[in-house]
Amino acid sequence: MTDGLATTADEASTPSGVVDGRLVDLAGERYYRIGHYDHMDPFFMSVVSDSDHWMFLSSTGGLTAGRREPDNALFPYYTDDRIHDASETTGSISLVRVTRDGQTTLWEPFTTRQEGLYRTERALYKSVYGNRVLFEETNHDLGLVFRYSWSNSEAYGFVRQSEVLNVSGSAVSIEILDGIRNVLPSGVSRRFQLEFSTLVDGYKRTETAEGTRLALFRLSSIPVDTAEPSEALRVNVAWATGLDSATVLLSEIQCDAFRSGAGITAETDIRGRRGAYLVSRSFPLAAGEAADWLVVAEVEQDASRVRSLMLDVATPGIKDRVLADVASGTERLVRIVGKTDGLQATADEPSVWRHFANALFNAMRGGIPDHGYLISRDDLRAYLAKTNAPVGARQAAFLDALPPSLLRHDLMASVAEAGDLDLERLAAEYLPLSFSRRHGDPSRPWNSFSIRLKDDQGQPILNYQGNWRDIFQNWEALALSYPDFVEAMLFKFADSSTIDGYNPYRVLREGYEWEVLDLKDDWANIGYWGDHQVIYLLRLLEVADRHRPGSLVPLLTRRVFTFADVPYRIRPYEDLLRDPRDTIDFDQAVHDAAMERAGRIGSDGKAVVDGEGALLRANLTEKLLIVAVSKLSDFVPGGGIWMNTQRPEWNDANNALVGNGVSMVTLCYLRRYLAFMDEQFAASGLDEVEISAPVAESVRAVAAAFDDHAELAEKDASDRDRKALLDRLGSAGTVYRASAYDPAARGASTTASVSEIRGFIASALRHVDNTIASNRRDDGLYHSYNIMLVSAGGVAVKRLNEMLEGQVAVLSCGLLGAGEVADLLDALRASDLYRADQNSYILYPDRELPHFLEKNLVSAAEVASSGLLTAMLDRGDTRIVSKDIDGGVHFNPAFRNAAFLGEALAALGEDDYGSLVADGGARVLDIYEEVFQHASFTGRSGAFYKYEGLGSIYWHMVSKLLLAVDEARLGAIHAGVGGDVVERLDRHYDQIRAGIGVHKSPAEYGAVPTDPYSHTPSFSGVQQPGMTGQVKEDLITRASEMGVVVEGGTVRFEPRIVRMQEFLDAPATLTYVRLDGELEDVALDAGTMGFTLCQVPVVLHGGGTAGIVVTRGDETAHVGGLALNLEDSAAVFQRSGRVSRLDVFLGLAD
Repeated sequence: MTDGLATTADEASTPSGVVDGRLVDLAGERYYRIGHYDHMDPFFMSVVSDSDHWMFLSSTGGLTAGRREPDNALFPYYTDDRIHDASETTGSISLVRVTRDGQTTLWEPFTTRQEGLYRTERALYKSVYGNRVLFEETNHDLGLVFRYSWSNSEAYGFVRQSEVLNVSGSAVSIEILDGIRNVLPSGVSRRFQLEFSTLVDGYKRTETAEGTRLALFRLSSIPVDTAEPSEALRVNVAWATGLDSATVLLSEIQCDAFRSGAGITAETDIRGRRGAYLVSRSFPLAAGEAADWLVVAEVEQDASRVRSLMLDVATPGIKDRVLADVASGTERLVRIVGKTDGLQATADEPSVWRHFANALFNAMRGGIPDHGYLISRDDLRAYLAKTNAPVGARQAAFLDALPPSLLRHDLMASVAEAGDLDLERLAAEYLPLSFSRRHGDPSRPWNSFSIRLKDDQGQPILNYQGNWRDIFQNWEALALSYPDFVEAMLFKFADSSTIDGYNPYRVLREGYEWEVLDLKDDWANIGYWGDHQVIYLLRLLEVADRHRPGSLVPLLTRRVFTFADVPYRIRPYEDLLRDPRDTIDFDQAVHDAAMERAGRIGSDGKAVVDGEGALLRANLTEKLLIVAVSKLSDFVPGGGIWMNTQRPEWNDANNALVGNGVSMVTLCYLRRYLAFMDEQFAASGLDEVEISAPVAESVRAVAAAFDDHAELAEKDASDRDRKALLDRLGSAGTVYRASAYDPAARGASTTASVSEIRGFIASALRHVDNTIASNRRDDGLYHSYNIMLVSAGGVAVKRLNEMLEGQVAVLSCGLLGAGEVADLLDALRASDLYRADQNSYILYPDRELPHFLEKNLVSAAEVASSGLLTAMLDRGDTRIVSKDIDGGVHFNPAFRNAAFLGEALAALGEDDYGSLVADGGARVLDIYEEVFQHASFTGRSGAFYKYEGLGSIYWHMVSKLLLAVDEARLGAIHAGVGGDVVERLDRHYDQIRAGIGVHKSPAEYGAVPTDPYSHTPSFSGVQQPGMTGQVKEDLITRASEMGVVVEGGTVRFEPRIVRMQEFLDAPATLTYVRLDGELEDVALDAGTMGFTLCQVPVVLHGGGTAGIVVTRGDETAHVGGLALNLEDSAAVFQRSGRVSRLDVFLGLAD
C-alpha cells in the first residue's frame, strides 16, 4: 500500500494543523489527499462502485454500507448527522499495543479517546475514481503510521485494508486488535433498525462457521408480531486474511481488557449483542517495515454461498484474489465512465478528475447504454412483454426474424416496414440502459435509492428508473455522447406526459409511476411541478435538432405518441381562484382502471384511452401545443405563470409559493420554448397539421384572448385588466381540461394551419416578452417569483426579493442581447446574491429571521382595531390571543397558519362571541397576516439554513448559471458581437467556474474539491455528495471548454472558448475506451490536450495551421477550417468507427 505515497511523516513543509490538499500517487493509483482533515468540520463522502455496492462515509470514520438498497445494509443506515456521530460505535476500530525497549504503550488511531496524548497528524485520501477512501494517522512519538482504507469487490463485498508502518529508526513489537463493529445481521430493514434497534439486538447471533474464522451475522429469526414461523436463512459475513493465526473476536466485549493490557480469548458465538469482527495478533516490525491485512465483509449470503466462501477463503492466495477483484472493479468503473466521454488529459488535472466524477454520477442517475447503439432482440422482447404484452405477442414472428443483436437504426428501419404503430412507438422509446439507480443517500432521507443492476439470480439486467426531473436532465448530458438515442428519450418523454400538459412523478424502464394520497404520511402529496415539462423537453428537442436538423419534422404530423393517464384532475378556473392551494382531485376510479389495465397488458395500461378503450394517440405538434397551452392558460400579465398545481418548481424549498405564487422562471423558459417551436414550424414546409379538436380549440381561445388584450403587450397591466386577461386564459384552460378528462370527448380531430399555430406563438410571445421586460428591477436584476393577490378590484402583483433562479432563467430565455447579458452579470456580482467567502452565488439574499420573542407580537393598535380581540382579552379568554406579564399580546401558539385560526374563529361563532366573529373575524385574519406576513412566505427556503435555505449556495443553480453564460458567449461569438462584450462574458464565465470550486482548498470547499456536492450552507462546507443535478450542466460546459460546438448536424471547434491553461506543459497520455470496450492509450505532446467525443479520441493542438486531421482506420484526411463535414460528423455521432481519431489544430498563437 505504500508505493509512491507521500505520507504525513515526511511532509515537514506543511505547517502543523494547516489543512492542505493535493493530488498524490498511491500504489499506482491517483488520490486526492487532505492533510489535517481532522481540523475541518466533518464532511460526508460517497464511495462508488462499478456494481450495486453503496457506501456513505464520514470523515470522522462513521459509515453505512450495503448492496442495492438501505434494507440490505452491512452497517446501520442512518441520516448523515448520526453517521458523523457514529465514529466511536460503528465501522472501523483499531487498538495498537506498542512495545519498544521493554515499555508498552496503547495507541488508538483515529479515536477521540486519546486526543492530546501523542503528537499525531492525520490525512485522508480519496481515489480520483471515487471508489476508495483511505485514512492515515502518523504518531510522531511512536514513529508509526497506521492506515486503513475502504473499497469494494464484486466477488467479495466490502474490503477494509489496514496497514501499520514503522517509520522510526528502531525495531518495535506490535500487538493489534483491529476490525469492524456494529455489523448488522442480514434481514434487518432500515425502518426496523431505526425504530426497533434494541429489539433487533435481542434477535442477533454472531458465530463462526465450523472451525473457521469466518463470522456469520444472523438473526435467530425474522422479527414479526404474528403467530407464525419466520426463518432467517441469509447471513452477513466477515473474515480476514493477512494475519495468520489471529485471534477473532465477534463483539467489543473484550476491547477494554485489551486496552488495559489483559489477555483476550477467541469468541465463537455471541448472542443478543451487536456484532463485530475484530482480529488480534502480535508481530515485530523492523525499522522501515510494514504489515498489512484485510477484513472483508459481505451481505445476504445463503448457506450455499457460505460453503463456497469457506472453501475460497481456505484456498491459498485469497488476499491476492480479493485485491485483484478490487482492481478489476476499478477498471470496470473506468470503462463505464469512458463510455460517456468522461476520460480526459489536460494540464488542469483537478478539472479532469472533476469531469470524471461528473460523468460517473450522471451515469449513475441516468444510466448508460449497455453496448452502444446495439439492441438485444431478447431484451427488446422482454421489454415488450412487460410494456404491452399483446404487441409482443402479435409481433412474435417479427421478433423471431430479427438477428440476436442489431443497431438501433436497423431496428427502426425494420419496424417501419412492420406497419404497427404501437411497435413503432415502443421500439422508438426503448433505451437499453444499465447502471441507473433511483438516487438518495443519508443526507437526502426523503429519497429512497435502489440500485437494480442484477436479477434475483445475480445476472446483469438492463434497467433505469428515476424521478422525472432527475432522469431527463441527466439524459440531456448522456445524449451528447449518444446523440442517436435522443429520439428514444423524446419518445419516452412524450409518451409519459399527460393529457393536461404535465408529467408523472417517476419514470421507469417499463412505464411510469405517479404519487398517490397517503393520509398517514405528512410528507406525501400529489400535484405537478410547474417548470419540468417546458425546459427538460426543450433541451432534448434542441439536442435533437442540433445533431440531426429536420429530424423532428416527421414527428410533427405522425400520430404515434400516447399519454400517461395520471389520475389527477385540475379543478376549474373559478375553483382555482377560490382556493389556489387545493386545486387537484385524485380520481380513484381512473387510478383503479389504469392499474387494472396495466395488470392485464403491462405498463401501457397506464396510458390514456379514448371512449372506445383504445390508446389515445397524438403527434408531436399536439404534444408541444398542450405544454404551451397548459402554461399560458395560467399566464398572469406582469407576473409570470401561476403556480396552482400543488407543487413548486425546480427549487421545491419554495413550496409555500404554491397557490399565490407566479413564476417568472417558467415564463422565461416558456419564451425559449415558444421561440423554438416557431423555428421548427417555420422550417417544416408544412401547411397544416391534424391535431385533436380540443387542443385546436384551446389554441384558438388562448390566441384570441391575447389578441383581444393586445394593448397589454405594450404596457403595464392594471389590476382589472390583468384579471380580465387571466379570466379569459383560465377559462380556456378549464374548457380544454373538461374535454381532455372526458373519454367521450377524446379522439375527435381537426386541422390547424401552420400559419395559425405560428400566429398563436407570435401573440403569446408579445405578451411574454413584455412581462419579462417589466420584471426588470432597478438594480439590473430580474424578478424570479411574484405573488398574485386576488380581490374584487382585480389581480395585483406583489414583488418578492431577488433570487438567483430568475437571473439564470432570463439569461437563458433568448430575449437579452449579449451586452444586456453582460450588464445583468455585472449587476448580479454587485448584488446581495454574491457570497464573497465562496466567490459564488446564493439562491436568495440571506437575512436574519426574528428571534423567538420578537415573533408573534400583536400591536396595541392592532388589538384596538378588533372588537373581538378586545372583548376576549377583557374576559381573559385565551383561545385566540393571550397577554403576557409585560402586556404583550400573542396569538395562540397552536395557530401554525391562518387555517388553524380560521377553524378556531368558526368555533367561536357558536357562543356569545357570534356577532363579533361575524363582524370582525376577517379583521382578525388580516391582523394575523400583518403579524406573520404569510402571503410573502416562500416556504422552507425562508425558514431553514441548509439545503436550499437561507445563506446556502445551491451548486446546481450555480452550474445552471455557468451554462447560461456559456450559451450567451457562444451566441455572441456566432453573432459577431464586439470583442469587449465577449471578453466581459468570458470574465464572468471564469469567475463563476472558479467559484464552483475544483481549485479551492479543502478547507474552503469543505471536502474533496474534485467531488461534486449539492450545497454549501453559510456555516460549514459542502453537503450532500455525488448524486446532484449539477453534474449535467458541468458536463455540457466542459464540452464547450474543449471547444466542441454542434450545430446544423456538424461538429466544429471554437478556439475562442478553449481554456488555454489546459494545454499540456509536458507529454502525457490520454487513456480512453474504444468502441469495442477496450482501453487504449494516446500519446499527447506538450501543447496539446486530449478528450473523447462519442468515444472518438480528439487531440487539440494549440498551434499549427487551423484545420482538422481526420483518421479513418489507416488513412488520414486533412480538412481546412475547424468544422467537420456532415458525413464525418454523422460517423462520429453514429459511433460507427469509421472516424477513429481527430487531431484539431486551432491555429492559436504560441
